[in-house]
Amino acid sequence: MKAIAIESPGKIAITELPVPVPGPGEVLLRIAVIGYCGSDLNTYRGLNPLVSYPRVPGHEIGATIEACGPGVPEEWKPGLAVTCSPYTSCGKCAGCRKGRFNACQFNQTFGVQREGALTEFVVVPWQKLFHSPGLGLTEYAMVEPLAVGFHAVDRGRVQAGETVLVLGAGMIGLGAIAGAGLARGARVIATDVDDSKLVLARKAGATETINSKTEDLHQRLLELTDGLGPDVVIEAVGLAETFVAAVTEVCYAGRVVYIGYAKAPVSYETKYFLLKELDIMGSRGSTPKDFQDVIALLTSGRYPIAETITRTVSFDEAGAAMAAWDANPAAITKIQIRVG
Repeated sequence: MKAIAIESPGKIAITELPVPVPGPGEVLLRIAVIGYCGSDLNTYRGLNPLVSYPRVPGHEIGATIEACGPGVPEEWKPGLAVTCSPYTSCGKCAGCRKGRFNACQFNQTFGVQREGALTEFVVVPWQKLFHSPGLGLTEYAMVEPLAVGFHAVDRGRVQAGETVLVLGAGMIGLGAIAGAGLARGARVIATDVDDSKLVLARKAGATETINSKTEDLHQRLLELTDGLGPDVVIEAVGLAETFVAAVTEVCYAGRVVYIGYAKAPVSYETKYFLLKELDIMGSRGSTPKDFQDVIALLTSGRYPIAETITRTVSFDEAGAAMAAWDANPAAITKIQIRVG
């Protein structure tokens, strides 16, 4: 079967892999749609510390069940359209023992620590599958990236009526915006340096937007929050300056959630940790509940799927699409690849 492999930084090619065979409790998925993730772009750029080369990318999956191994429940039948969680968990580390399997010390995510799904077939345990009669394959491939943002909202304990600042209106930021605004009824202020992304942020659930390149972020936030600052800040950019801004701008007794990590060392004025008595949290991946919550939102039709997808390309165009994203990342929110 054919697959796309990032052979080394900046080099991507079509390769051949054997078709996997499902074992007991496993299903063989025929991949139809794969979304490129920011982690895939970092792998292409040589900036993903968790990756070795060559690596097949891809973990945003829209697929159909091709075959089932022994012991798979009858509800999971060949031909059924599904998505799946791309993570593993060992069940033994401290994170797993606490029931936080998404924080498994030894997790292996498709396309990161193990070969991904930008290929024709993959095998997964049936317990990783998700299905909703109201979704198509394009929507299924959007569930995982939105779920990452939803998980950050859950980590921040966002409640209806609270004010949430989301720093960054890229794909993961949009998940946080939708999770806080559309799913939980919070007031969301979205920031970005691109006006077109801020337009999309409003469609995804933001009440107000701030272009932090052309406006004074601090002053605008004071105006919008009666001088108090937002209750929750979710950082979805990954820059040192936005990591600092999250702590600076959040209100006293507020919560800060970081999705991912900054790519450079961060220097803080640590007095704010104490004076504001902040809750500062990391957010890693997502949980089955996050998947279910995103599926419910997408099934409702309230999330702007079509506007979020910047480009849809064929399998043969996947390499060129990655190179174009690398050359102009600000122009892209989501690239999807049609595999089948």
